Amino acid sequence: MKGTKKYLFGALLVIVIMTVICGVVCSVSLAKIREESFRSQLGLVAAVREKYPDLSDKEIIDSISSPTDTAESEKMLRSYSITESDWLALPNERNAAVLIISGAALCLLTGGLILGILLIYGRRQKKLTAELTDYLSRLNSGKYDMDISSNGEDSFSRLKNEIYRTTVRLREQSERSRQDKINLKNSLSDISHQIKTPLTSVSVMLDRLSDDRNMPEDIKRRLLTDVNRSSNYIISLVQSLLTLSRLDADSITMKQEDVSVKELLGICSERTEILAELGDVSVIVQDCGNISLNCDKKWMSEAIINILKNCIEHSKSGGMVTVSAFQNKLFTTIIIKDNGSGIPKNELPHIFERFYKGSGSDENSIGIGLSLAKAIIEKNNGYISVKSKVSEGSCFMIKIFHAV
Repeated sequence: MKGTKKYLFGALLVIVIMTVICGVVCSVSLAKIREESFRSQLGLVAAVREKYPDLSDKEIIDSISSPTDTAESEKMLRSYSITESDWLALPNERNAAVLIISGAALCLLTGGLILGILLIYGRRQKKLTAELTDYLSRLNSGKYDMDISSNGEDSFSRLKNEIYRTTVRLREQSERSRQDKINLKNSLSDISHQIKTPLTSVSVMLDRLSDDRNMPEDIKRRLLTDVNRSSNYIISLVQSLLTLSRLDADSITMKQEDVSVKELLGICSERTEILAELGDVSVIVQDCGNISLNCDKKWMSEAIINILKNCIEHSKSGGMVTVSAFQNKLFTTIIIKDNGSGIPKNELPHIFERFYKGSGSDENSIGIGLSLAKAIIEKNNGYISVKSKVSEGSCFMIKIFHAV
């Protein structure tokens, strides 16, 4: 950690500085000892010269520096009460004492400084631990509005930032989980409502057919037609819900392949042809050239068909839906445009929500087609947007990004 390295560097610096100081003190003290020893030798030479003036300089130096009988010399010195604990000169004794005391003092000072650094470091770590504990307690109590901009770039600050981000992420996941439960509850409520009405109608119509055996044929056929329509509605709803559930659970694997946009739009136009004829709406697919699209052909056609159905259903008799496409280096765009009733501005943010039905929706609409289309498009590395004006029509824009 950066803080730990700082204190270790401080301790190392103290050791180096005190070692240098100790070396300097020892060198100075030893120099003084050498100087005093030399002066003592000078005094000894002077005394010998005075006592024995006939001796030459060489004889005097040789007598001082040459080896002697150590035992005999020691015996002589002890006879005059001079032992190994005595010094040749008093200044050397003082210098030696200074050297010993200085060395001891410097060692104590070095140890004290290092101990002080360690105590400061331990106190700082204790403070940081207490601060981190308080920080976690505040996060656990739901206080996420703390200002982290004042944190530095040291390891402790990075740890706090990571804890903050992790806690916020867990809170967001918890919130999403809670919202998912609410959405699931609402979806189940919507599903039960969507299925309950047609099932009730089917049950009532079958009871009538079963109870009235003399029912006229035209009424019977009409009831059977209504039963069939309601059954198809329920089947379509269940299939759409199953598809959405599989998409949510990532159990559907999109088979990415290069698909001709012209071929893809041709398939979608054919599968909505009957619906367009019934509504007296023209579907015009403009020439797309050789544009290709990297997507799952089956599921992408399902998404486009749902959008085409929505445009056809919201177009008046004699209306027109145009489909075009173009491509650049980043993505392929498919535009589906109608001249129908349009979507009110306040409803635009909600049209891709599940079970949402706008004010102009057909009473038999499930309110799930656009939501399903959006989920499929996003699974194919794209997104969908819409622009609309009341009485002027709507324009859906699908962008599928190229595979990298």
